[in-house]
Amino acid sequence: MARLHDVVFDCRHPASLARFWAIVLDGYAVAPYDDEELARLHTIGVHDPEDDPSVLVEGPAGAPRLFFNAVPEPKAVKNRVHLDVRAPDRDAEVARLVAAGAAEIGRNENWVVMTDPEGNEFCVFPD
Repeated sequence: MARLHDVVFDCRHPASLARFWAIVLDGYAVAPYDDEELARLHTIGVHDPEDDPSVLVEGPAGAPRLFFNAVPEPKAVKNRVHLDVRAPDRDAEVARLVAAGAAEIGRNENWVVMTDPEGNEFCVFPD
């Protein structure tokens, strides 16, 4: 039986989108760069983690990881899959996420539809 391991986002700039989602999700953070990872990046011509073509965001033990991978093409259509998040105060969370770079694009009685800084849709629900 399979288990969810990673959720992968194709994007223009992995480092900034990874930081955004680390802000969105409680207990998540961009994985630190150790000397070994920095050396690996140098071997592929990347000299600044800001230009890393594949950035990992890790959460609490057992939680799915988020990977952000650079792709050359822009997002063109609505996502076929999106994330839903929950917060104790939905409207306060929406305001916090807008301040972090998200945009509100729709409201329903129970959830708010938003986009991250690269236009990927997600929804915010109350707890």
